[in-house]
Amino acid sequence: MRAEIVAKQVKAMAQHGLDAMICSSPENFAYTTGFVVPSQPLIRHRHAMTIVTADGREALFGVDMEASTIKRRQPDVPTRIWAEFSDDPMLVLADQLEGLGLAKGRIGLEMDYLPAGDFARLAAAMPSARFEHSEPILARLRQIKTIEEIALLRRLSRIADQAITDTLAVVDEGDSEMDIAGHLTRNVYSLGADHFKLLIVATGERSVLPNVGPSERVLKRGDVCRVEIFSVINGYQAGVCRTAIVGEAPPMADKIWAHLVECKYEIMEKVKPGASCRTIYDAFIAKLAKLNLPPISFVGHGIGLHLHEDPYLGLTPVLGKPGSDAPLEENMVLGFEPLCYDTGYGFGMQNKDMLLVTATGSELLSDYADTDRLIPTGTAGKAAARHVA
Repeated sequence: MRAEIVAKQVKAMAQHGLDAMICSSPENFAYTTGFVVPSQPLIRHRHAMTIVTADGREALFGVDMEASTIKRRQPDVPTRIWAEFSDDPMLVLADQLEGLGLAKGRIGLEMDYLPAGDFARLAAAMPSARFEHSEPILARLRQIKTIEEIALLRRLSRIADQAITDTLAVVDEGDSEMDIAGHLTRNVYSLGADHFKLLIVATGERSVLPNVGPSERVLKRGDVCRVEIFSVINGYQAGVCRTAIVGEAPPMADKIWAHLVECKYEIMEKVKPGASCRTIYDAFIAKLAKLNLPPISFVGHGIGLHLHEDPYLGLTPVLGKPGSDAPLEENMVLGFEPLCYDTGYGFGMQNKDMLLVTATGSELLSDYADTDRLIPTGTAGKAAARHVA
């Protein structure tokens, strides 16, 4: 298990009076162990869990179908394996917890992940135990990234950024959105990702649609193209979006893009420890209004093991508290995206980057592409890469 993450959980348990903490979601399993059990995100009943006790003991719980994967990745951690088609996993888990001396313990559990029926059987099997919500605790811990996490997110940011930029350099008028997707997915894997999420290819009139995949639509001169992908390694992800033009920009595109670029740099200037998330968002909305562009509910958010994590730079409640604000802190990593899906001119634009909050300000992690101007497709697009070493 990851010693630094386990230590953070032990400290949090002491603060909240817990005897143990169970991570049952794929995201928090990966947070504690550093890897994803392959079929857990795909098949909900294939439970895989980490158990950390208040005194620092570690244990794993997993399905027999994934026993060899868990053993290879964590050979020295005591593991209880349950049989997928003959065991009740909650009874096996209850027995494991009782063996750890937790029959009467206060146990933190991800109540927003474990199915209600499973929780009811677990609680019935351990009538003297108290199960309490741990998801807010884990969400808070994950906001502040470790040095290891920051290094991985920096690598993932470069992968996503370069994969998109290099793709835009080899597609042009006459190619299709499916051609973009083919080049993009190949690039993501060749650059070192083990997975990707949320592939968005939206060109021409489809660029106003927020979260659409590629279609057979063929690129035409004057198209605006929004391309986004989340590169993934060991469950961690970095999301980057770039906006390109085919041949020449349509009317107002350059002006709107220049405005969004100004927004990007103003946000980067404001991001620093202690800065108010809501204040940054309000400044962005005021900036959009200068061109009569419609507002959106957020301009940035935490990112790591989920596509969206706390804190939000926007109207979205922080940690479930309506109307709350939050200060930024050193070593948070944000996905921030000055965008406008409905510009009023038949196209949408988005510039999504990854940003690290440093001790004195911010650092752009997705720094491969030069996004100060709209990226041209085809041969001219090769100049869009900064080629940072």
